[in-house]
Amino acid sequence: MTSSRVAPGSRLASRLGFSDRVFIGTAGRRVAQAIEEGLERVETGLADDVRVADPLADAASRYLYEAGGKRIRPVLTLLAAQLGDGNIDAVIDVAKALEITHLGSLYHDDVMDGADRRRGVPAAQTVWGNNIAILTGDILFSRASQLMSRLGERAIRLQADTFERLVLGQMHETLGAQPGDDPIEFYLQVLADKTGSLIAAATQGGVIFSNAPSAYEEPLRVYGEKIGVAFQLLDDVIDLSAKPEDTGKVPGTDLRAGVPTMPYLLLKAETDDASIDLAARIDDGVARIADGADPSILDGPLAELRDHVGTSKTRALAHSWTKDAIAALTALPRGTVREALTRFAETLVERSS
Repeated sequence: MTSSRVAPGSRLASRLGFSDRVFIGTAGRRVAQAIEEGLERVETGLADDVRVADPLADAASRYLYEAGGKRIRPVLTLLAAQLGDGNIDAVIDVAKALEITHLGSLYHDDVMDGADRRRGVPAAQTVWGNNIAILTGDILFSRASQLMSRLGERAIRLQADTFERLVLGQMHETLGAQPGDDPIEFYLQVLADKTGSLIAAATQGGVIFSNAPSAYEEPLRVYGEKIGVAFQLLDDVIDLSAKPEDTGKVPGTDLRAGVPTMPYLLLKAETDDASIDLAARIDDGVARIADGADPSILDGPLAELRDHVGTSKTRALAHSWTKDAIAALTALPRGTVREALTRFAETLVERSS
């Protein structure tokens, strides 16, 4: 249960990554308290909803849930819901369903990416193998669908459309840009599908199922999708300087595995001799790693990429997407909800500065 010795605004601000000044005053404290109470209901519900009768399936499905997480998607759903009827049962169900969908996607992502760790623990497939990890993700997706089915056709459609985009985003990332595709636009669409769609569903769902004014639905959908893209672009920047002791990943994990990121794509778009040479050395290193070479052969080129203009351009692009996300909020009434969403977006940018 919630500790009475810490103000709800401080707890919530810490979860979102900014100071608690957003939640001062009567209205701010009321919003913070409502979201904290909603999160307690979500957390209690998640513990029940991820349980499975089969012992192996139960252990696997609870594994990443019990590893923790900031529950950002439920927070955003609950924040948006404060524009309507607040923490009604439908809002709690949507928040749970979308968090479970996110959890299910992590099992699949880690298998496809060959990740070793997730949320500070060994990735699920390193414990049970790829097949069980993928099937566990499928179980979680089914649980999310069961929750949404309680809420009628609109909820089912939201879940189905979001799930389709998640799968297409992963598929397109796996296949890569095809002849005739603009690599940068292609990559941005992958990010919008893989990450932006689920965050958009969270903010949009908070409006729809709290009976908030329908005029807020599209602005919050746009906000959520753009924040998701900005988040992933900043992750591309942070990945190049990741500390293994903090993340369990070596810098440039995706690139070493042959998965392009925005700094690399922007490097490839440069036409000066130094950029062309660096891109060629990265491509050569990726090919050699695929043939069994030690991934450390890319340490030098990736350090150069970290300081290349392509990385600074990626950071600037993320700032632009964040700015557009904040602009979408102008359709919302001034107050704690709008200010908290704005500050959350600004905090994403600050984490890469």
